[in-house]
Amino acid sequence: MDQFAVAESLQTIAAQAVALARKQGADQAEVGASYEEGLSVTVRMGELESVERQRDRGLAITVYRDKRKGSASTTDFSAASVEETVRKALSIGSFTTADEYAGLAEAELMAGEQKNLDLYFPWEVDVDQAAELALRGENAARSLDGRIANSEGASVSSGVGQRVYANSHGFVGAYPTSTHSMSCSVLAKSGESLERDYWYTVSRHPDDLEAPEKVGHEAARRALQRLNARTLSTRKVPVLYPAELAKGLFGHLIAAVRGTAQYRRASFLLDAVGKQVLPSFIEIDEDPWIPRALASAPFDAEGVATRKRRLVSAGVLEGYVLSSYSARRLGLATTGNAGGIHNLIVKPTAGTLADLIKDCNEAFVVGELLGQGVNTVTGDYSRGAAGFWVEGGEIVHPVHEVTIAGNLADLLREIQAVGSDVDARGTVRCGAVRVDGLTLAGGG
Repeated sequence: MDQFAVAESLQTIAAQAVALARKQGADQAEVGASYEEGLSVTVRMGELESVERQRDRGLAITVYRDKRKGSASTTDFSAASVEETVRKALSIGSFTTADEYAGLAEAELMAGEQKNLDLYFPWEVDVDQAAELALRGENAARSLDGRIANSEGASVSSGVGQRVYANSHGFVGAYPTSTHSMSCSVLAKSGESLERDYWYTVSRHPDDLEAPEKVGHEAARRALQRLNARTLSTRKVPVLYPAELAKGLFGHLIAAVRGTAQYRRASFLLDAVGKQVLPSFIEIDEDPWIPRALASAPFDAEGVATRKRRLVSAGVLEGYVLSSYSARRLGLATTGNAGGIHNLIVKPTAGTLADLIKDCNEAFVVGELLGQGVNTVTGDYSRGAAGFWVEGGEIVHPVHEVTIAGNLADLLREIQAVGSDVDARGTVRCGAVRVDGLTLAGGG
């Protein structure tokens, strides 16, 4: 795919759609256009199982007339289809209720200089090469230990795309992205005990992916260590979240401080700006400009320039996560987060998960979280879990069939340490986390 040609074509279509909407009576208009293509190859038990090729494109048009909003979309980029989609958006808008807060983000906030963040690295991998890489990962997992009894497969995926946003302020922005990944999932068996686990690697650049053998070995190691799990009696102990699961805790924080949750009065952290929401040693930054990062972006879903900022300073919440609409509802300014957060960085305060384990006389290390028992309105937190029991600074046996219970507001304030073993796969970047004061409910 010639990204330059695709970008030019999408920008032209988006700008024409905006002009057409204005011509047909819209006070304001915005258009998002995208093109994506990719390859995904899966092997299982040494055999090629599936090959998927994907090619998608879309055009979404939103119009505002007399503070009424209407949206419509199409996958047909022909002039007739674009014109019809504009008419549909205007028609839909005529039936909606006027909203004084509706409209584009302010023109002066548009991204003037669109930074190149190195988010596009195409990978010329064909089906045979992808299958070979996936087989190397699965074979590494299956050969690690005789107790690896079965495989749910290993996959290699590669995708590229182009995103364009245009609006009636005259703004047109575009940037290409790529995402590549490898994963492996296996089952371990010992007597009556059967456990599944997985591992994956993902990056913008194929050279930044972990080796297939490392992915396979980690998937197998994780499955093996869960064999012959025991139950526990109910108790209050420190709970250690590995980096890949600790990210979810800060995801709950973000959900609670989004503008939507705040103006709807549906958050356990209502009106929390300027208040202590985390221990005083916690610092959290947002950095949208990290090269090659999975959540980097030069502008948000409204064309607003992204910017670096301190979200939590010494445990105190410095601001909300706002789009232009939610900002207006709250009487504030957008933070450039329409479409989501960009690279949330939780600064480490301690060593690795292994170091945190050594510091505990007794503790529970979370291996897997189950269910959806998180209420960001009330803060109620109750998750089924499996993991590992720690005594004397060492893991002594795996654990299953327990529930971790508490309140998110208390949980966040009871964080004792953030590890240095940062997981950079995704929107939140943090290490392992120790939380005290949680109840571990078991049936043992």
